[in-house]
Amino acid sequence: MKNARISQDFELFVLLTQVGNAALKLRERELRQSHLSVAQAGILRLVRAIQDKATPAEISRWTMREDHSVSGILDRMEKEGLVKRVADPNRKKGVRVALTGKGEQAYLEASKLRGTMTSIFTGLSDEERKQLRSALIKVREEALKELKVKYRPPLPSAAAGVSE
Repeated sequence: MKNARISQDFELFVLLTQVGNAALKLRERELRQSHLSVAQAGILRLVRAIQDKATPAEISRWTMREDHSVSGILDRMEKEGLVKRVADPNRKKGVRVALTGKGEQAYLEASKLRGTMTSIFTGLSDEERKQLRSALIKVREEALKELKVKYRPPLPSAAAGVSE
């Protein structure tokens, strides 16, 4: 019985990984026309949503990426003129991340390109979507517990002030 459970869990893990990888590839393809990576589009959305709370550390927490990874992405985005780092008036050595005019335009363009997000879920009813969301939240919670991550990044709807 235990082996069957392990096999079933492994299959779920493989499915989750395959779905995630396929969704990312589709989103990358979709974003190609706006010359953004999935990570860059996500950071633009996040910076726009949390505004003056957008520090490199906060971006790392929300995206569940390592600080050095976010720093590298922000460096590239800054070189491309999408974001700028500005002094944080509340912290001596702190910086905040802000969108530039070009970054705002890129965000608006990328936010129109959401066909992938809709198309991959067309086979699910509203009830199935709710069930999938609920199950994924539980899986995420267990993964964060295993990683001993105390911070729980809110979902995009919470960051945008969307009620559920």
